[in-house]
Amino acid sequence: MLEFGIKRENEERRDGGCAVVFNPENGKYAAYRNLKSGRLGLYGGGFDDNEDEKEGVLRELAEESGLCDFSYIEKIDKVLTHYFNYNKNKNRVAAATCFLVILKSADLKPTKLEEHEKFELEWVTPEEILSDWRTHSEENNYDHWIYFFEKAVKRVKELGYSSILTS
Repeated sequence: MLEFGIKRENEERRDGGCAVVFNPENGKYAAYRNLKSGRLGLYGGGFDDNEDEKEGVLRELAEESGLCDFSYIEKIDKVLTHYFNYNKNKNRVAAATCFLVILKSADLKPTKLEEHEKFELEWVTPEEILSDWRTHSEENNYDHWIYFFEKAVKRVKELGYSSILTS
């Protein structure tokens, strides 16, 4: 398993996952804007006990973004990552699983944000999100997301969505 990030003292283990969400209607990707830090992020979170990885990622995606109408879902990869969780102010280590989610529609249902989740949905280009992460990844907190995102964008093109991206 690939490993990302910097090992830190007092890491708390919390396995989970994230989603790279592509909208064929606008050719952009769903990200959250953290209203406290201004940083962009991928929707996701920790898995519940005995929860299937795919179900956990889709649950977190729907709870945090409201997006729930999917046409295609594919596992991108699973890695071990060390990072600082800014939302919970904790050092974490996790087996993190990423899924590519292609939307059927961008219809939204009500979100179920936790108290620490101060998020707002944004539609971004790969360049916008990667620039944000690379600019703010001095402690390698975003390395696993960069890896997942680049791999997912490549897969979107392989699936035939490149004409949307270039028009």
